[in-house]
Amino acid sequence: MGSNDLRINDNIRAREVRLISSEGEQVGILSRNDALRMAEEKELDLVEVAPQAKPPVCKVMDYGKYKYEQAKKAKKAKKNQNVMNIKEVQMGVKIEDHDFNVKLKMARRFLKDKDKVKVRVKFRGRELVHKELGYGLMDRLIEGTEDLGKVESKPRMEGRNMFMFLTPDMDK
Repeated sequence: MGSNDLRINDNIRAREVRLISSEGEQVGILSRNDALRMAEEKELDLVEVAPQAKPPVCKVMDYGKYKYEQAKKAKKAKKNQNVMNIKEVQMGVKIEDHDFNVKLKMARRFLKDKDKVKVRVKFRGRELVHKELGYGLMDRLIEGTEDLGKVESKPRMEGRNMFMFLTPDMDK
């Protein structure tokens, strides 16, 4: 149950509630009206924290402050969450050394940015006969990026393309 659908004050339907004071101490089972009166005396809200319990558990607290704290926690959790995108590097079998080095730099940059890298080698026409050239390119790329990431899936053929995935090392 999210913080949005907690019942507070007059919205609590149960006749009896198990009350917890604002200091976190168990008060015991009271009628809803007595519990509301205690909350009003302290100028706080009565919040139903465990509606599924018998009787429901209610706590005396500042509801606005509670909602603010929950939103702050959710924001912090979202900030610490790591979102990983997939970036793709494509090349042909007959790629020249300079062009390969450009693709290697791209893959290294993507891994530094903590993105997953999908490497694709395209085979055209009769190049398909020489799959070892594709595996050679993949091996060179693995060697060039081994300090930044590791191979998630080994090179494999799918139609006229060879694919491989590299994932960044998370501890760096």
